[in-house]
Amino acid sequence: MIDLVEEISHLKKQKQATILAHYYQEGEIQELADFTGDSLKLARAATQVETPVIVFCGVHFMAETAKMLNPEKQVLLPDLQAGCSLADSCPANKLARFQEMLRENGRKLHTVTYINSSAAVKALSDWIVTSGNAEEIIRRVPAEYEILFAPDRHLGQYLQEVTGRKMILWNGSCMVHEIFSVGDLLKVKKQMPRALTIAHPECPANIREHSDFVGGTEGMLKYVGGFKEPMDFLVATEANMMWQLESKFSRHRYHPVPGITCACNKCPHMARNTLEKLRDCLAAGRPEITWQPEFGKAREVLQRSLLN
Repeated sequence: MIDLVEEISHLKKQKQATILAHYYQEGEIQELADFTGDSLKLARAATQVETPVIVFCGVHFMAETAKMLNPEKQVLLPDLQAGCSLADSCPANKLARFQEMLRENGRKLHTVTYINSSAAVKALSDWIVTSGNAEEIIRRVPAEYEILFAPDRHLGQYLQEVTGRKMILWNGSCMVHEIFSVGDLLKVKKQMPRALTIAHPECPANIREHSDFVGGTEGMLKYVGGFKEPMDFLVATEANMMWQLESKFSRHRYHPVPGITCACNKCPHMARNTLEKLRDCLAAGRPEITWQPEFGKAREVLQRSLLN
């Protein structure tokens, strides 16, 4: 293990690479990264990278985003099969047909798309949002336009609640956040009545309504950091987030909210990236995200939404 970490550190210097890791990666990968963050923070961090190579430890759409924002850099992803159930739930051809049908029926709309989507879907969108900036972007859409929100119906419902803005919701969801069990959450809350529950807005409404705080991963860190006295927190998001919480605010205790089938919820796509694959992709310079025809249009939308 120590040899592997040393090998990665050596290769990183040799290849002049910068490692970006999402909060849902295993702690051992986050520890090695130059930048850790949620999708918004990492998209912005990608534009600050000075090395010619970026290794993105996350899922496919995140590495695509890094490439779109850095066309001249080499962007590597340790495992090309690291996909996303949300991105898969909204194929570009289906979204295009649905948009066309709405417009043919005289509907004036802006398509607001969660960053958990393919580049082809981003290219069909007016705005790209993350859980960190979604509320702000929704409030920017002119009132005379309807909003088609894709692909996460749970995040869309949450945004309707907080902004009061009615939306047409695409029927997609995240496989990790979908399986939290409200029955098990209530049981744990009964056992730990002083604990506070923090939930990601990708969680279903029945989890959100029993939570003390709902927000993206950066929001969770800010919320937890505001408590000076040691506290217990029940965490309803991908289980690796607890590594980040523990490393920043070790005075608190963190407990995973149970899922229907297990005591914690880990994203199987994020888990495809391992230290071995990180080493191998640095050594070989692949798998690489290469520029695709739809990246140009998607890049414009990303820059307007996330960087301006």
